[in-house]
Amino acid sequence: MEIPTILVVEDDAAVRRGVVDALSFSGYKVLVAEDGAEGKRMATSAHYDLLLLDLILPHCSGFEILEALQQKRAGQAVIILSAKGEENDRVKGLKMGADDYVVKPFSARELLARVDAVLRRTSERQALNESHELSGREVDFARSEIRYQGKREDLSEREVGVLRYLIGNRDRAVPREELLRHVWGIDPKNIETRTVDMLIVSLRKKLVDQSQEILETIRGKGYRLTKP
Repeated sequence: MEIPTILVVEDDAAVRRGVVDALSFSGYKVLVAEDGAEGKRMATSAHYDLLLLDLILPHCSGFEILEALQQKRAGQAVIILSAKGEENDRVKGLKMGADDYVVKPFSARELLARVDAVLRRTSERQALNESHELSGREVDFARSEIRYQGKREDLSEREVGVLRYLIGNRDRAVPREELLRHVWGIDPKNIETRTVDMLIVSLRKKLVDQSQEILETIRGKGYRLTKP
C-alpha cells in the first residue's frame, strides 16, 4: 500500500518542526510550506493525500488556500491547525470544506489520531464508485445527476455529499447530527436546524421516492438507504 503524503503549511517554525517530526516518525511522507504563498502553490499543484493547514499565514491566508482548493481540488482532505481563540475561524474553515481541526497547542498523539481518522474517511470516500444504481435510478456522481425513466435531475454539492455518505454507511441509519458534522462540516451541538430534513425532501423528489422505498426515515435514529 502506498504511504500517504501529507502537506504541512505552517509558518511557526517550532510548531512546524514538531508536526513534521511526528508525521515522519509515524512513517508518513511529508511536504512542507513555510508561508501562505508557497502553501497555496503546493496545495493546488503538488501530489499529496492530506493538507495540514494553519489559517493565519503571511502572504496568503489559510482561507485563500481553502478557496483555491474549492476551485481546483474540490474534496481535498484538510485538517486545520488552529489557535485556541479562533473558534469562528475554525467554523468558517469547516464550512469551506475542511474535514477537521486541531487546536494549538496539541499533542503528537492527538494530531496523529486526527490524521489517521481523516485519511481513513477519505480512503472510504474514494472507494465509492462514481455511479450507483438505486432501485432503477442511476446516481452519477461524476455528472452530479440522477437519471430515471429517461429524465435527468441535477444534484447540488450537498445532495451529492449526503448520498455519498449514506451509500458509504448503507448498513445503518445515519443521524442528522452525523450528516451535519461530516457533510456540512458543522458541529451540531446546541444547533436547531431543519437543513438536513429539507435536503432529504429534495432528494426524495429527485429520486421519485415519495413512498420512502429508497431513502427511509428511521424514527428516532435518522436516515437509511435501502439495500439493493
